[in-house]
Amino acid sequence: MLDFGFDKIALIGAVALIVIGPEKLPRVARTVGTLLGKAQRYVADVKAEVNRSIELEELQKMKSQFQTAVHDVEQSVRQEVNSATQAFDQTWRDVSGDSSHDVSTIAPPPQYRHPKKNWRLKRGATPLWYKQRTGVKRHSQSGAARVARFRPPQR
Repeated sequence: MLDFGFDKIALIGAVALIVIGPEKLPRVARTVGTLLGKAQRYVADVKAEVNRSIELEELQKMKSQFQTAVHDVEQSVRQEVNSATQAFDQTWRDVSGDSSHDVSTIAPPPQYRHPKKNWRLKRGATPLWYKQRTGVKRHSQSGAARVARFRPPQR
């Protein structure tokens, strides 16, 4: 940027005092200061934007490198799985002695099934007298009904 020493600033001030005059000099100095501040903020904003764009480009490069690495790993894993599957199929054929028997035709094992017990029905089978004695709620009650139920009798 511009390199101003004390002597250059003093010379500019003296010339401005002579040219502009002592009455208008403070107003001009405030205006120049305001404009310099705006210019500095603008330059700082431009620098920040350039830095953000550089960082964004670096992140995009890293993302593309990571994606290529993931793709390479995925391809190698697929190749290994395919070769292992082929080796297993070949070994299975050799052990079973039947070359026409394919492993993929074997039925999968049965899946787990939940017993689907109806717990509400089971709870509904509990006798009413037992529910009353143990304090099990039989139905929901509104707040107003609960207050009315437990309100002491008025005399």
